[in-house]
Amino acid sequence: MIRQCDRKIILQDGTEFYGYGFGATGECTAEIVFNTSMVGYQEILSDPSYTGQAIVMTYPLIGNYGMCEADYESLRPTASAMIVREYNDEPSNFRSAMTLGEVMEKNGIIGIAGVDTRKLTKYIRDKGTCKVLITDASTSNLAALAHLQSLTLPNDQVSRVSTKEPYVSPAENAKYRVAAIDCGMKQNIVRRLNSWGCDVTVFPWNVTAKEIHALAPDGVFLSNGPGNPEDVQCVIQLVRELRGKYPIFGICLGHQIIALAYGAKTYKLKFGHRGGNHPVKNLKTGNVEITSQNHSYAVDIASLGNTPLTATHVNLLDNTVEGLECPNDRVFSVQYHPESAPGPQDSDYLFGQFIAMMEEAKHA
Repeated sequence: MIRQCDRKIILQDGTEFYGYGFGATGECTAEIVFNTSMVGYQEILSDPSYTGQAIVMTYPLIGNYGMCEADYESLRPTASAMIVREYNDEPSNFRSAMTLGEVMEKNGIIGIAGVDTRKLTKYIRDKGTCKVLITDASTSNLAALAHLQSLTLPNDQVSRVSTKEPYVSPAENAKYRVAAIDCGMKQNIVRRLNSWGCDVTVFPWNVTAKEIHALAPDGVFLSNGPGNPEDVQCVIQLVRELRGKYPIFGICLGHQIIALAYGAKTYKLKFGHRGGNHPVKNLKTGNVEITSQNHSYAVDIASLGNTPLTATHVNLLDNTVEGLECPNDRVFSVQYHPESAPGPQDSDYLFGQFIAMMEEAKHA
């Protein structure tokens, strides 16, 4: 029996892709992006950095190992949609507690399967990310285009996904106290900091320097998160007030915020970096790390000249900046995700670098 396509994707130039619905019903507008990871759809779906985005998974089979309670990166996934070639609704995994479709339905995330994801990914690669409407297959193309042309995508994603109140994640035999600024932080970052002996106090994105000083932390961590880094001016200002006073480590959006706080510039990439196989060269050691990435924006390398920041890592695919440091202020950052989830663990040493920096500051 041939199943009738009941849902379609309409891109902002009118291009259409048809498929079959799963997850939540209804329709959504979003920015469409693609991820090249071969595993980890649960961590990808629950990564707050995907807030307001429709994710095209390039790996063809999605859903086959279900969803496990221990593997979420946030408790309430906030992606808009997931687009797949083949969706498996009968997972084979003893750890699975729910299907992917059930979790998406529970969280209002629309799914569409049966799509030629290879063709769609090539479209995004060639023409760039764009606005998209996922809707019923019978929706008029002209009406959809009029809606997309008048649509302005929101820019308040960080405020929506950040914690509303501070909370503490304690470590066994803790040696350090870290203040983490939650701009949409993945939970595996907290777990990795805990495993390195850090009690982590997680603060909302709009925390003040006074509140950080009251904690008297050994170090400050700036998290990943969704959207344009220029939209989070209060975090940029916070870094300006804290730099030189505490060791600071930033990941992804935190990396971009550090660059802006020091006077550098950022820009939007054509289609971003999303996947678990991006090669990054460490300019200090010459080593090449295979990294996990998820971001739309990058630091303009030409803008670093008038700042005290220097580039420490570079992406070997497009030569974008992947790491920064200001040794005098004990500040450093990376664009990629050393905590992976999903992805390789080549860069876990960066947490050790943060520990060493806090230890050095204690004895300064």
